[in-house]
Amino acid sequence: MHSNLVISQSDSRPMYLQIMDQIKQRVAIGEWARGEEIPSIRQLAVTLRVSVITVKRAYLELEREGVIVTQQCKGSIVAFDSGLSPRLYDEELTEQLDQVARLGELLGLTPRELESRLKEATERWTAGRLTKERL
Repeated sequence: MHSNLVISQSDSRPMYLQIMDQIKQRVAIGEWARGEEIPSIRQLAVTLRVSVITVKRAYLELEREGVIVTQQCKGSIVAFDSGLSPRLYDEELTEQLDQVARLGELLGLTPRELESRLKEATERWTAGRLTKERL
């Protein structure tokens, strides 16, 4: 699995919090599925070019929050009951919608046009999901 996590030097938050937030986001949006193995502490530290201690702290906090499960000598996986409450999903949705609003403004779209596009996207997603369920 590729981590695709990025540490921003311009972000004032500690690196372990940046790691935690990005992992939570990937779990919340389903990019990292329940039960899926996540990068090892050492592997992620090398990829991000940070201390093993930094990644270990992030993983320990994520484990405390119930987002991941770590088994000695086996590594870490996304928890089957990830502990990501509807509040976290709602936060992710709000962030995504804020980004959509910013992009809409850059494109010169009206709120009504944005609403129409959201409705179309929802219909496409629902139709695709129903098609997959039939297979």
